[in-house]
Amino acid sequence: MTGDAGAAGEARDGRPFGLRDHWCGELRLADEGAPVRLCGWVARVRAHGSHLRFVDLRDRSGIVQCVVDTDADLRSEYVVAISGTVGARPEGTSNPNLATGDVEVRDCAVEVLSEAEPPPFQLDERAEVDEATRLRYRYLDLRRDRMVANLRLRASVMSALRRSMERQGFTEVETPLLWTPTPEGAREFAVPSRLHHGSFYVLPQSPQIAKQLLMVGGMDRYYQMAKCLRDEDLRADRQFEFTQLDVEMSFATQQDVMAVVSDAVLAAAAVASDREVPPVATLTWQESMERYGTDKPDVRFGMELADLTGAVAASGVAALSAPCVKAIRVPGEAGTTRSRLDSLTARARQLGAKGLAWFRVVPAKADSEDAGAALGSRPLGSRLSLDSPLARHMAPTVIDDIVTATGAQAGDLLLAVAGPTATARAVMGQLRLELGRPPLSEGAPRYVWITDFPLFDEGPDGTAVPAHHPFTMPHPDDVVLLDSDPLSVRSQAYDLVLNGWELGSGSIRIHRRELQQRIFAALKLSAEEAQARFGFLLDAFRYGAPPHGGFAVGVDRLVAILAGEENIREVIAFPKTQSGADPMTGAPKELAPGALRELGILVGRAGPAAGRSPAGPGGSAP
Repeated sequence: MTGDAGAAGEARDGRPFGLRDHWCGELRLADEGAPVRLCGWVARVRAHGSHLRFVDLRDRSGIVQCVVDTDADLRSEYVVAISGTVGARPEGTSNPNLATGDVEVRDCAVEVLSEAEPPPFQLDERAEVDEATRLRYRYLDLRRDRMVANLRLRASVMSALRRSMERQGFTEVETPLLWTPTPEGAREFAVPSRLHHGSFYVLPQSPQIAKQLLMVGGMDRYYQMAKCLRDEDLRADRQFEFTQLDVEMSFATQQDVMAVVSDAVLAAAAVASDREVPPVATLTWQESMERYGTDKPDVRFGMELADLTGAVAASGVAALSAPCVKAIRVPGEAGTTRSRLDSLTARARQLGAKGLAWFRVVPAKADSEDAGAALGSRPLGSRLSLDSPLARHMAPTVIDDIVTATGAQAGDLLLAVAGPTATARAVMGQLRLELGRPPLSEGAPRYVWITDFPLFDEGPDGTAVPAHHPFTMPHPDDVVLLDSDPLSVRSQAYDLVLNGWELGSGSIRIHRRELQQRIFAALKLSAEEAQARFGFLLDAFRYGAPPHGGFAVGVDRLVAILAGEENIREVIAFPKTQSGADPMTGAPKELAPGALRELGILVGRAGPAAGRSPAGPGGSAP
């Protein structure tokens, strides 16, 4: 296995040079008899007699066994250079678990380049290590095969994304990291100005406005691997700082942008594995909510939501009397225990439902209808019955409609929630995931576009707030509703979803000043406030802005999914913990008083003087 071309310390063709001439993990039987010089870490030492040792030598490419005849002190994680000759292992001693398992390096001379203390945890994959310890010693954790593979995959994915963008005529442009505050829906990190006390830059949560200005500037097709920062709560798929493939293009339709991004992410999947990836599917937001109960559906498995509203309307069952009744079919789970059903009911209530209806789908018995009713079941012709406390209150035609609507088979379990449409969808969508979602490592990646999002959401006070950001172009058919019914307006916005994770969002942008001002008005933003916050963008529109649109792909999430990881920390070299801390460096830390004075910042309660800068007039406390 060769290294990455162009990496530091290697020749242009990926071959090592300098202190070594081969990678440990690339040696094969074809190299038998070749002299080699290897460098790496001692993964394991096994003594054989008084002097002979078998040393497993590890570098980023893998492990190879070296036969060393010496009494020198060699311990795990020593950094060594080993020179010797490649030979075939004796018959019966091959190791099928190693790519180099058919060979070994013999007649070895060893040079210890750096000694090492025993590491605080075992560095092979056989040992489970808690995450806090791994992050405290991240430089050791990075030596493990899993992390090496993940970071090399990350490099390959980013390279594939870049090649795709360049092939499609895009130019990489770097936008500023010190930017102006913008209301794009996420908390920003503030950076105090030393030269202008009381004023602040922010770290960009995205290059949104900057890339729109590039389109006004005639760049036409822009991209960058942008570093973005958001001061939000951390979770499995979110860090304070993240990397995104950021894209913007002029004179483009929504379909054009989606085609460009589809090419890039399919290219990324191709370098991750040799599994065939299906074409990128497309669903409208309304379809996604109806079928999956979410706008980021995992389409790798079935169990789609069925609408039972009409089927149970005449059932007379009070528990199912609601504006919306949604159900899922769980194949082969009719034998689910009552205690498990009780726990699912509790989970549904936790998610916001009033309760959970369940039905076991069983073969119909030859008993009379009355006998079936006594058992809590109602026969469906000669085929199926529903076994449930609610089924005894239902006419056979209602049961027939439920079975038809869900596509139920004998042995299945049906689960249903009744309530407001948004609640029924959301609860059943979440239960669908918890009961049926396969691990990310299983199956081929499944991309899906979600389109036709609402332009606005309803805020807590009933006013309109941007569903994405305030620069999104309304759907052309809905512009007439902006003033009269803004919450009904669809947008030209689109999300890309992979295996149930949102990879990113994009939209066609507003490029006409008067339309942008109408959107601000719908958001109850006065002309004066809009000019104060976005004057530089509105002014740019006065000088000829082309129609344009763009997208941003979350690289960390993309790599995590392609690597089969459930947490993006596993594909980031130096991530933060769930609390936002860095156990390795101790960050965040307090600044020295002198540094705070220079920035004009007071920290904590300072009594009557709070708000006055110790650095003199003009300073202020944040």
